[in-house]
Amino acid sequence: MNNKTLNLDELRKDLVIRDELLGHPMTFHTTWGLFSPKAIDAGTHLLLKHLEVMPDDKAIDLGCGYGPLGLAIAKSAPQGHCTLVDKDFVAVDYARKNADLNGIDNVDVLLSNGLDQVPTDQTFTLAVTNLPAKTGKEHYYLFFNDIKDRLEPGGRFYVVVITGLRQFIARSFKEVFGNHKKIKQGKSYTVAMAVKE
Repeated sequence: MNNKTLNLDELRKDLVIRDELLGHPMTFHTTWGLFSPKAIDAGTHLLLKHLEVMPDDKAIDLGCGYGPLGLAIAKSAPQGHCTLVDKDFVAVDYARKNADLNGIDNVDVLLSNGLDQVPTDQTFTLAVTNLPAKTGKEHYYLFFNDIKDRLEPGGRFYVVVITGLRQFIARSFKEVFGNHKKIKQGKSYTVAMAVKE
């Protein structure tokens, strides 16, 4: 067997991440091609550090990737539920595997472009997303309006973005939700929140 074959076999193996999220030791399997496959990214850590989860929250994680945000929330909301959505079928597959791996059963993981596959009567008290930096502002607006429609009164929407987008988030949250709160601004990432009034 030559070196090249061996390396490809190694590359095809799942990457394994062990980390503590919201006080829970967790294990994630990931693969090349998914966002942040070797470690939980700094933006996700910053968001989780400043996130308040109620034990009965009905939450949604938009663009869940392999599941760190949504699964940590589900673990922290034992009387609640978390819906994880992603438009990448590989991410959805890994998020489902990671839910099983961590013994989390108060979740649904859906292949969905935004909320288009989420049952229309489903509402949420908490929404989170680690917003991708490379997408159009139109996409963000669709996202924000869809979330607002599904949040219950008093529902919270937390985002983490690269700090360069913080002004846009402040403007668009005020426009869509009528409010905006900067929770934490770091050098690279900013966490912001809006509440459905």
